[in-house]
Amino acid sequence: MASLDVTAPPVLRSEEILTPEALAFVADLDARFHERRDELLAARKARSRSLDFLPETAAIRDGDWTVAPIPADLLDRRVEITGPTDAKMAINALNSGAKVWLADLEDANTPHWRNVLGGQISLYDAVRRQLAFTSPEGKAYALKDPDKIPVIVPRPRGWHFDEEHVTADGRPVVGALFDFGIYFFHNAREQLSRGSGAYFYLPKMESHLEARLWNDVFTHAEAALEVPTGTIRATVLIETITAAFEMDEILYELREHMAGLNAGRWDYLFSIIKNFRDAGPSFTLPDRGAVTMNAPMMKAYSDLLVRTCHRRGAFAIGGMAAFIPSRKDAEANERAFAKVREDKTREVKAGFDGSWVAHPDLVPLCAEIFGDRANQLDVTRDDVSVSAADLLAVDQTPGERTEAGLRGNVRIGIQYLQAWLSGNGAAGIDNLMEDAATAEISRSQVWQWINNAATLDTGEVITRELVEQILEEEYAALGDGEHLADARRLFAESALSKDFPDFLTLPAYRVILDQGN
Repeated sequence: MASLDVTAPPVLRSEEILTPEALAFVADLDARFHERRDELLAARKARSRSLDFLPETAAIRDGDWTVAPIPADLLDRRVEITGPTDAKMAINALNSGAKVWLADLEDANTPHWRNVLGGQISLYDAVRRQLAFTSPEGKAYALKDPDKIPVIVPRPRGWHFDEEHVTADGRPVVGALFDFGIYFFHNAREQLSRGSGAYFYLPKMESHLEARLWNDVFTHAEAALEVPTGTIRATVLIETITAAFEMDEILYELREHMAGLNAGRWDYLFSIIKNFRDAGPSFTLPDRGAVTMNAPMMKAYSDLLVRTCHRRGAFAIGGMAAFIPSRKDAEANERAFAKVREDKTREVKAGFDGSWVAHPDLVPLCAEIFGDRANQLDVTRDDVSVSAADLLAVDQTPGERTEAGLRGNVRIGIQYLQAWLSGNGAAGIDNLMEDAATAEISRSQVWQWINNAATLDTGEVITRELVEQILEEEYAALGDGEHLADARRLFAESALSKDFPDFLTLPAYRVILDQGN
């Protein structure tokens, strides 16, 4: 087995995390599972875009089975707070009063090496209740009550991402295996000693075979560290249209390590656009802000997720409330809180067991709406019957395409990329906490509109020339700023190129690597 080479900028305390034993553990994972990961990524490209429930797995969908019993500390997930893993943000999340902290090593994290490794240091300290931070201005941050912090659930990167700073025989290791492996090696036994376990959110999966790979990784990792089967529990984000057709199968593959499924929004819409980007006008969406969870295809996906999870004894977790309260605009807060209340009430009525918020100020509101019951596993949603046509009813989505929506995609896409390149993967834009999914749907929607000659509500056709004009105007309005030119170039290349890049963050990653990050 090849040893790992780490070629990266220095990070304080890195020797505590990148121990020879930890690196050997990651090297073993990468040696065992890298090729299977590559095969599954290739299978994504070969997959037919004509989607339906898989006939070969009908017995799993029709079978009478459940996932392993949920651990005690995951039985109440009414409010989950998400965010990056830098020490300040981590402490704010751990002091928020939420039930779960989704510690994001993925979409809310720019993979600068200082963020990748710094996140692991924050998690190491958080697990041991020793996390503290003092800002450059001298403000101290610490855990208010170390005995009452949220359950810690990291989210590693998706299968498509490699960690270029860490190589085996010159080949970068799989980013997901690095993120998972380092955290699990250092913290699994410690979490068990505290009555918890090693829990993870798993993003960007497109099939049950990718879930099977994760399950094999988990089984091997538990055996290697000699911890009990089921120490690891996973909550899978159903954020691709292909995974929506395989929810039962994903639960089944991970049944000994399963905790639940999550219903997202932006990445799910991004996946729909990606899969059907050249399928014609019937798959062309209105402004992304107009696509709510009440749209027929989104309601079908949401209802199917709750029914599938509860039938199998797994938790169904709702989507993100991304609003950032303003200290200066009470009226804007009132309007935003009303929208959050409406959306979370919809989730409660649909049977979800909990939901996400991006800001600590939203924790009390979400907790109030979800009420006193620890979960809603008894809400079986036997009334739900969802067909393939229901999940693919893109043409039934109400809303218009507007110039304001087009301009918003361009401006916010560039603004987010600028923040991402600077090292901030969770960017506050227009009082919303945005992550990489925002940039992905923004650029993919522009690409789809151009390539399908979609029209605005004025009747104007969305052409490359129109987008180029708007891009220059919005870029000029943003003024000067570090990384702004690179952000503009990345957005333009992804939205205007003939070929559709699978993930915007991959060419963006090359930029930060070239900058020495």
